[in-house]
Amino acid sequence: MAVSATPVPTAPAAWRRRAQGVAVLGATLAAVVVWLVAAPLFGQDLVVQQPGREAIEVGFGAVVTFSLVPSLAGWALLFLLERLTARARVIWTVIASAVLVLSFGPVLGVEAAGTTKLTLALLHLAVGAVLIPIFWRTARTPER
Repeated sequence: MAVSATPVPTAPAAWRRRAQGVAVLGATLAAVVVWLVAAPLFGQDLVVQQPGREAIEVGFGAVVTFSLVPSLAGWALLFLLERLTARARVIWTVIASAVLVLSFGPVLGVEAAGTTKLTLALLHLAVGAVLIPIFWRTARTPER
């Protein structure tokens, strides 16, 4: 049986953008769920202190802000890459994966309880676990 050389049709742009918007909201919701579960589970507030600064509690607003803003930035980057290169999916995935790995630097650099650092790491992983696969799946592919 011969294999067809016709390209696989890509999803309509409106569907892809809607799915990506849902991914941004889903990533934010995933972070909030981790935050809601982790604090009572570990029996403490999420308090971090950067060297030379006052201790701060990581509350609902911080979780939403620090998951929503990077998610929107990632979406904007994917949108831009799709207009500039045929390899947007690959480039975006490499950048997003690198940003996820690098985001653990501040987690390791703050003074906090071990369970707080674990929760912060889980927050980062939750956002990446939602965004990276959905954005990869919905990114525009090059036409052959």
